Amino acid sequence: MARHLITSAIPYINGIKHLGNLVGSQLPADLFARYQRARGNEVLFLCATDEHGTPAELAAAKAGQPVADYCAEMHEVQARIAEGFRLSFDHFGRSSGPRNHALTQHFAGRLAEAGYIREVSETQMFSHADGRFLPDRYIEGTCPNCGFDSARGDQCDNCTKQLDPVDLINPHSTISGATDLEMRETKHLYLRQSAMKAQLEEWIDTRDGWPVLTTSIAKKWLNDGDGLQDRGITRDLDWGIPVRKGDQDWPGMEGKVFYVWFDAPIEYIACSQEWVDAGKGADWERWWRTDKGAGDVTYTQFMGKDNVPFHTLGFPATILGSGEPWKLVDFIKSFNYLNYEGGQFSTSRGRGVFMDQALEILPADYWRWWLLSHAPESSDSEFTWENFQASVNKDLSDVLGNFVSRVTKFCRSKFGEVVPEGGSYGAPEEALIADLTNRLSAYQAQMEAVEVRKAAQELRAIWVAGNEYLQEAAPWAAFKEDPERAAAIVRFSLNLIPFYAALSSPFIPDAAEAMAGVLPDAPATWPEDVATALSAVPGGGAMVVPDNLFRKLTDEDVEDWKARYAGTRA
Repeated sequence: MARHLITSAIPYINGIKHLGNLVGSQLPADLFARYQRARGNEVLFLCATDEHGTPAELAAAKAGQPVADYCAEMHEVQARIAEGFRLSFDHFGRSSGPRNHALTQHFAGRLAEAGYIREVSETQMFSHADGRFLPDRYIEGTCPNCGFDSARGDQCDNCTKQLDPVDLINPHSTISGATDLEMRETKHLYLRQSAMKAQLEEWIDTRDGWPVLTTSIAKKWLNDGDGLQDRGITRDLDWGIPVRKGDQDWPGMEGKVFYVWFDAPIEYIACSQEWVDAGKGADWERWWRTDKGAGDVTYTQFMGKDNVPFHTLGFPATILGSGEPWKLVDFIKSFNYLNYEGGQFSTSRGRGVFMDQALEILPADYWRWWLLSHAPESSDSEFTWENFQASVNKDLSDVLGNFVSRVTKFCRSKFGEVVPEGGSYGAPEEALIADLTNRLSAYQAQMEAVEVRKAAQELRAIWVAGNEYLQEAAPWAAFKEDPERAAAIVRFSLNLIPFYAALSSPFIPDAAEAMAGVLPDAPATWPEDVATALSAVPGGGAMVVPDNLFRKLTDEDVEDWKARYAGTRA
């Protein structure tokens, strides 16, 4: 039994996320976790809310709440929405918890002892209008590299160049819009990434089969300009993890907190400790410490492309620099952006569909199928309501749902609510078994490789093969001439339904559960052998006719949704 540690990039606490955020990390991570569990492997799937930094402070101020109260409330909101989308986290933690505080301070102490942290007196942007130092992400201006007019003080999202606020042309505060910014002196800690460049480069070169997107971004940051730069890991903020060396004070760092991008990835480890604290599991170290049994763990991370630099350089530098035997990531699956109806999703303008709204419109499986089958892997992809309608109607309703409905209702009308006896399988059934054996192998290969869209295509092809078999075998016609032959066709087709349920469960878990209930006596395991699976329930077994799995989406639905989600969210 293989062991898989799976983490999704942790979402910011400041509000409900849109569908682009969902498909960029949490949803494909859930797909992979569900698949590995279904194959009988041991899985620890972790995620959390990212609760520190200025985004949390500003969101809390806007809501009129203390920041700690706001974070606690929004964690519960995000947890409920994640449950609504059937995200099967083993634990959904909080980066503001005591476990992450202690672990972040521990890593800082270890890095300091190893000489990988230096103190720097520097000037930092201070906004008179806001009465505060501005974190990098709350300064925007024009990128000096590509001319993008909404580059942030730490990075340009257009060309991904690493920046400092002073590099920006015409910078302004994103809090107030003020341009009356002044550079003031302050003292901060820097992680000496430059001292670990050779070590990081060697480590990256040993990562086998990383997506081109992941590797290209990592290499660009590693070698851009003068090479890998040292990075500030503290901020002048009130909300965050206080700067300490383990359990000791850090002279000169009083009143400062660790930078959110330093502590957030450490929450992956802290989350496993929370998992144990919550009584959900035991022995977190066997997942994270190579001296405690984590050597045989395969660790896979999922994230949007904007998070790649911090996970390929910053977090590994923290782990490697500590000198301790922590588990490093084996595979990083990164995603491009999902756009919305010819433009971008916009949280500030309420443009696009947000996760809570999506669940109010339709059940989770509709969204899961479309998002995963259109995942932005090789390039950005675009959500349009017409494409969503076409995909749902054709794939889910016409192919899969129609197959299940036709088979079960025909069986009930001719044979009752029981798997029919009589007849034997012949050449058509043997041909389909051979075809599905090949397709199952291809599907599993794509899932193992974390090729999400290709896996969805293989799964749909498996559904289509069964539909084509049913159409050609035509038990409704055979019943008139040869009821025994019709019985065999129906029995074979009914056994396809739990087969489909098992294979479909990572993508559409609710529909898969409904399909699994059609033949209550069918094995609830992954079908390792197609021929065995399609003979699993013999004649005489119980058969249940399910409700329709999916409804058709109408043109009226689409017009209504396009108007409602064009940019009016409060």
